[in-house]
Amino acid sequence: MTTGDTTSSVPSKRATSALQMGPRKKGSLSDPLISHGHHFGRTVFALCNYPSLLTNGILRLEQMEETPLEDFSAEERREHRVFEQLLDSYPGLLERLRNGSEEEILHVGELIGKGASGARGDDTKSLKPAILDWISPKGAAIQPPLHRNSKIDRGFNHELTGSLLCPAGLNWHDAETRENLRSGEILVCGDQWPVFLYAHHTYDAEDPWCGLLRSRLLTCAYKHVFTSPSSVDKDPKATRSGNARLHGMNRVTVASIAYIATQVRFALSSSSVFSRTDTSTDSETFYHSLLDLFEDPDESKEVDELLTWWNRQVFPTSSAAKRPISANSALSKIRIKRLAAKNTSDSNVTVAST
Repeated sequence: MTTGDTTSSVPSKRATSALQMGPRKKGSLSDPLISHGHHFGRTVFALCNYPSLLTNGILRLEQMEETPLEDFSAEERREHRVFEQLLDSYPGLLERLRNGSEEEILHVGELIGKGASGARGDDTKSLKPAILDWISPKGAAIQPPLHRNSKIDRGFNHELTGSLLCPAGLNWHDAETRENLRSGEILVCGDQWPVFLYAHHTYDAEDPWCGLLRSRLLTCAYKHVFTSPSSVDKDPKATRSGNARLHGMNRVTVASIAYIATQVRFALSSSSVFSRTDTSTDSETFYHSLLDLFEDPDESKEVDELLTWWNRQVFPTSSAAKRPISANSALSKIRIKRLAAKNTSDSNVTVAST
């Protein structure tokens, strides 16, 4: 069946971006697409309307026979990259979509979305109490106490969570700033990143990349979700229950960092329900703003260095955790000797040619 035949049953117009959260749908818990949605949502794109993603993607494949991807809008190009990653990660999915009816395409999207939203809900629930253990002062209790199963006293309402959520560049210890954050006089948008993203919760306005997304709080949450809750305070080990092991994951993705940062930010907030319409957390804007940074070609060097750092924290035995060769090792001496020989050879060739 040709592409033209298979796409005739899907809607002819894209009414909305697929890279926004869609409605929750029910599906069979035994379907492998749900399990795939668990991992895809955590590691590739979390806040996504999957039925629209698939419908738009199939239509765009047809359109791309005449129009190159570069001619589409930036939002459509990002959406198509996510669509292609989904196809690459699930063998046979493209054929199933091309041979399927409109109802089948929507059903597949609903199953993947069910998995993604289910995983997000599970992580939100498990991080709510766990995060208090990671932010507690060493050897002391949080004062005043924070409830593990209620969030009403979190956010800017509490000195500790407020200091962590305070936007980088603002001074939480300034009484007027603190009061304005609590009252809502200062409205915090999703692209105003909280200071907890930074190592030691320290922001350098002269070098905003310094320590960004390298806080202990983030690595604790990442290990809790991906390698197992018991690995947070221990050396990372492969466990049968770990989500990373279950899905063959051996390296950190930029989207998974953005996902964990979004989850931690929500866990520290006073909001009780993760919702795209919640303007107080503005989680979608926050998540997308991090992806915008990661996908900016001008930031590729810093992003590569960040991924190397993360892989050392979470998957230290992986090839992705690149480490410099020891200076006095046999391997380093072989490399040095080989480089010297190559340079000598290149110099001789240059002299001969002149």
